[in-house]
Amino acid sequence: MHAESGYWRPKPDGTIEVVIAQSTGLVEIQKGTYDAQKKVVKLQSELVGNASKVKEITRVFTLVDKELSYVVEMATNITSLQPHLKVSLKKL
Repeated sequence: MHAESGYWRPKPDGTIEVVIAQSTGLVEIQKGTYDAQKKVVKLQSELVGNASKVKEITRVFTLVDKELSYVVEMATNITSLQPHLKVSLKKL
């Protein structure tokens, strides 16, 4: 099973810092931006820890008509950034 937990720290200037710990032991420190009007959060890894293969992770979250979507891309020591996960969640 996969699980993640962490902390999100949005700042008044539209930047955001995120720390994520995964159940696999991988840890991410992400920095990015958020736009409250457009309802978009874009994150880029600053550090990926405890991962021998993963070198970079990006995440983009969007909210449109009560539907939350996000895309995760990963790069490894042998591949450039490529799609890893795409999710769409609808409020019931």
